[in-house]
Amino acid sequence: MTRSSIDPAVIVEAVRAGMQAIVARAAAAGGVTYKSDRSPVTEADEAAERAILAVIEAVSDVPIVAEERFAAGLVPEVGRRFLLIDPLDGTKSFIAGTPDYTVNVALIEAGVPVFGCVGIPATGVVYHGGVGCAPVVERENEVHALATRPALSALDVVASRSHLTPQTEDYLARITVGDRVSIGSSLKFCLLAEAKADLYPRFGRTMQWDTAAGDAILRAAGGLTVRTDGMPLPYGLTGMPGEDLFANPDFIAVGDRSLLRRAAILPATDQ
Repeated sequence: MTRSSIDPAVIVEAVRAGMQAIVARAAAAGGVTYKSDRSPVTEADEAAERAILAVIEAVSDVPIVAEERFAAGLVPEVGRRFLLIDPLDGTKSFIAGTPDYTVNVALIEAGVPVFGCVGIPATGVVYHGGVGCAPVVERENEVHALATRPALSALDVVASRSHLTPQTEDYLARITVGDRVSIGSSLKFCLLAEAKADLYPRFGRTMQWDTAAGDAILRAAGGLTVRTDGMPLPYGLTGMPGEDLFANPDFIAVGDRSLLRRAAILPATDQ
C-alpha cells in the first residue's frame, strides 16, 4: 500500500475518530455559525473533520475534498481517485439533539464511489462496504452482513426530514407507498442497504460528500443511486462554478434495482 492509495480499514478508523470527536463535543452543539449557503456549522463539525484528516493524511496522499475545508475555499485538484468527507452530516439534527446525524467518508475511483463508511456518533453504529469489500453494519459488538431486499408493490420510503420539497411530495403521490419515514443524513442509504426500506427520492440540493459514503454501501449491498434519467449518480467535478463544483443533481436511490424499470420511479422517463 503506497501513499497514493488508501486501505479501507484506514477510512473506517478515520470515521471512528470523527465520531469520537463529535461525542466529546455533543454538549456544545449550541455554538452555531452559518456558512455562505446558510447551512449551519458547529465546533463539532470542525473538530470531527480535523480528527478524520489526521488519520488519513498520516498514511495517504489521496486528494481529499472535505466539507469544511471546501467551505473555507480549500479545494484540491482531483483526478481519477479522491476522497469525499462529510464530518457531520445532519448538523441540524445534531443541534436539535436528534440522533440521526452521521460521519461519512468515501473513496471515489473514476466517478464511482468504491468504498464508503458511515458512522452514527450517538449510537456507535458503523456501516461500511464497497467494491471488493462486503457491506456490513457493526452494532453492539456484532457484525452483520448487509443486503437489500426485493421490492413489493407498496414501497417503504425514506425521505429527508429537513429538506422535504413539494416536488418530493408530488413524486410520492404517483407511486404506491407503504411505510414512510423522515430521517436525516446518509442513514437513508443505510436503511435501504439494510433491507429496512425500498426507495429514497431526493429532489433538491445535496453535495457529493452528503451521498458518496452511503451510496457506496448501498451499491455494495445490491442497490443503486441514479439520476432522474436512470444513469448512476456520478462523482467528481461537475463543471459548475463555485459552491456547485461538487453538487449533485436530483436522484433516486433504490434497494431493488429492478424498481428502475417500474412505472413512475424515474420521473425523467415517465410518460
